[in-house]
Amino acid sequence: MSYTHTFAGNPFDRGDKERRDEDLIARMIRQENVRIIPFHNLKPLVKRESQAELAWIGSGFLDGLPPEAGGPKFLGFDTDRNPHFAVDISKVEDPSHIAALAPGATFEDGRAAATEIPGEQAGILAQARSNLNWHAQHRFCSVCGTESQSRRGGLMRQCPNCNSQHFPRTDPVAIMLVYRGEKCVMGQTQARSNTTFYSCLAGFMDQGESIEEGVRREVKEEAGLEVDRVTYHSSQPWPFPASLMIGCHAEAISDEIVADPGEMSDVRWFTKDEVKLALEDKLEGVNIPGPIAIAHHLIRAWTYGTANI
Repeated sequence: MSYTHTFAGNPFDRGDKERRDEDLIARMIRQENVRIIPFHNLKPLVKRESQAELAWIGSGFLDGLPPEAGGPKFLGFDTDRNPHFAVDISKVEDPSHIAALAPGATFEDGRAAATEIPGEQAGILAQARSNLNWHAQHRFCSVCGTESQSRRGGLMRQCPNCNSQHFPRTDPVAIMLVYRGEKCVMGQTQARSNTTFYSCLAGFMDQGESIEEGVRREVKEEAGLEVDRVTYHSSQPWPFPASLMIGCHAEAISDEIVADPGEMSDVRWFTKDEVKLALEDKLEGVNIPGPIAIAHHLIRAWTYGTANI
């Protein structure tokens, strides 16, 4: 079964060939058919008419931006070859005049907007938000400290002093539903200790580690369980700030949970019947992730027998 999660499904041709022509990128920004999505403090401009959608505007407002705004970043082409860009306008104290360029539009939280805009637009949002955040956080060369410059439409930064090239980071995260027979493991992190929220175990991949090894290590660290079989389910971009969630199911070969108290406030086994109730929001004292998150689909696939295990 193929899954396209929220924040995936971006339809753009990202224009690798065109990106290598800096003059072309500069010209495309000023074309009449250019489409630009502004972000203010990482919130995209969203309009709500018949339905919520990203609010694309032309390039006329760019001349009024402060130099430190950094310039538009190329996202790609739609099927009609219209170039699309994203721009960070966080340096504009009051962006209301920019929002007014799209009647009825406002800057909205990206995670909330993603549940209401069309699926493919959520994929575009993920690309744009992650890229703009990376540029904001990585202005200076990590080799010599000189302020670097955006190149290839924002796909890299190059240092004018030492010529080092720096590329946007994506942080791989292993997320897994651990199961044994008719029961599975869900945990609650210390950050959510005052809530009823439980989810799949998860953690960042280490260098020099396969996905399977990362799954086994994280389960051992967070729950003290030994895992044998690991099967891949699907993946999800998660632009908060720039993770790639690698979803798996993991079969435990031990039962005794020893939770890491430094990271987890609770880790426990749930029966399949309990999980079914949780999916229907009917399990007292337990809430699990909604459909926006890959964790929801890992849990649902195991519960209803569609997981590849």
